[in-house]
Amino acid sequence: MTPAIYAIATMDTKGFELDYLAQTARADGCPVVTVDVGTRDSPQVAPGISRETVAACHPGGTQAVLGLADRGTAITAMSQALTTFLSRQHSLGALSGAVGLGGSGGTALIAPALRALPIGVPKMLVSTVASGNTAAYVGHSDLVLMPSVVDVAGLNVVSRRILGNAAHALAGMASHPLTSASRRPTVGLTMFGVTSPCVTAVRRRLEDEGFECLVFHATGTGGQTMEQLVADGLIGAVIDITTTEVADEIVGGIFPAGPRRFEAILAAGIPYVMSLGALDMVNFAAYDTVPERFRGRRLHVHNAQITLMRTDVEENRLCARWIAGKINRSHAALTLVIPERSTSLLSAAGQPFHDREADAALIDELVRTVAATPSRRIVRCDLDLNDPAFADALIDAFHAVLPAGQANRTSSGPMP
Repeated sequence: MTPAIYAIATMDTKGFELDYLAQTARADGCPVVTVDVGTRDSPQVAPGISRETVAACHPGGTQAVLGLADRGTAITAMSQALTTFLSRQHSLGALSGAVGLGGSGGTALIAPALRALPIGVPKMLVSTVASGNTAAYVGHSDLVLMPSVVDVAGLNVVSRRILGNAAHALAGMASHPLTSASRRPTVGLTMFGVTSPCVTAVRRRLEDEGFECLVFHATGTGGQTMEQLVADGLIGAVIDITTTEVADEIVGGIFPAGPRRFEAILAAGIPYVMSLGALDMVNFAAYDTVPERFRGRRLHVHNAQITLMRTDVEENRLCARWIAGKINRSHAALTLVIPERSTSLLSAAGQPFHDREADAALIDELVRTVAATPSRRIVRCDLDLNDPAFADALIDAFHAVLPAGQANRTSSGPMP
């Protein structure tokens, strides 16, 4: 079986445009299969894979997708079917990449299916809504959105150029797949600017020991992306230094963890060390976007686009309970390493967010609610998070949770 690019659209309205894109990619030497996900009229051009074939992948069968009176319901059902269909094609080795075309409805239909493909699989969506806040379409995937500029409604001097560029881009990615030359065991790390001294020290130590470090900015999607890579088997251990996303999840900041944060790591059972980096703050956008109810709180303008708010005693207790509720489900080795003096550069002594009472509330509640076991440990350090000695404590904890023979590893090879 020769892997092919799967080109996807509602071919009852965008069949000619999809056919043009497919022909352009074929001219680059790439096999292309067109996929119809229309739910209304007959396709304008005969597809390589029919809508009936895709719809049959829905748990309820074809009848749960096609022939529905409500367009929104039909789009949602076809999206679910397409997600299953593409995942199956990828698992069979039939898919080298995927590209979709859509307006608002087509984008909502196709994006979830592309997003569900593993990170690294070439994926692109030419869309009329590929601008502004695109988080709902991209999520924490590597999906590339390309603005269509004009509506995807006919071939003209602009649309031919845009669709041609998309075809060439996908053909290039699909024709030149990259495989990592590294066979070093991989470790995920989470970082914020206010935790970077600690994370940098840990990263350098791990790299000296032969590990490959993947650092994620703790902006909500950063933590979720790391966990997706864990689920995909691309990360074999995690030192979750910066768990600030929990504070945004609890209080309502702009970088929320999402309701399932930590779950993929715990489910994978990989070596896991956690800390409390930047749980002293909640993130908002520019100062004038801070909700009115928080205007009397301790605020710090980080830059023109980000304003930070100090978490208080009750918020820290809530964060602690949320974290404990997750990690109490762990079965594999896990160590929570607590910096007792501060959790970021901003809450160290003499800094704007220094608040011993709020920090104590977080720590005391964690100690009270985390169910310690021989494999689920708490280590308390009378240190600032960014103290070099705290980085050493994290490394020590990491070595302790590694399987026998993996500590101080310097040779190449995947993490078990």
